[in-house]
Amino acid sequence: MSTDPQYDRLSGAAWLQGMVLLWGFLFAVWLVINATTELPVVIVGAIISFALASIFVWRGDVWRIGFTPRKVFHFIAYTGVFFVEMVKANINMMRYVYAPRIDIRPGIVKINMRLKSPIGRLALANSIALTPGSLVMDISDDALFIHWLDVKTTDPDLATRMIAGPFEKHLEVVFG
Repeated sequence: MSTDPQYDRLSGAAWLQGMVLLWGFLFAVWLVINATTELPVVIVGAIISFALASIFVWRGDVWRIGFTPRKVFHFIAYTGVFFVEMVKANINMMRYVYAPRIDIRPGIVKINMRLKSPIGRLALANSIALTPGSLVMDISDDALFIHWLDVKTTDPDLATRMIAGPFEKHLEVVFG
């Protein structure tokens, strides 16, 4: 639990908002996986999602994030940025695959994170790992070590701007 007085004052609302957020996410995943909206499946999914969300939110501070219009805006912006970066990376991968000669320089680069919250760091690492051509190898303190299919730079600051920059500014507002 946090010792920050402002966090403690807002923890009830943040707990409820985190609960709703996680329940909604788990319930949506349940519906997608089951690919049906039959009433028994929906009811079981709602109950299981509620139970799991309750356990996760009750046992840790990770999901206790408050909603504000600014956070919602930045989450929507992050989603758009992620989609654009995903399309760009896939087009880049197609260029490598269909090129008569593959000219790549694979390697591991270090990038620095500004994010402090565990869920923000997780979201950043997943955003990078889900983008073709990059994979998170290790997390150490405030650094991520990324296997980059085609290393453009080994300078940590420039690599941070190139790899994490598009995601991090929005995730920092949403998760801290």
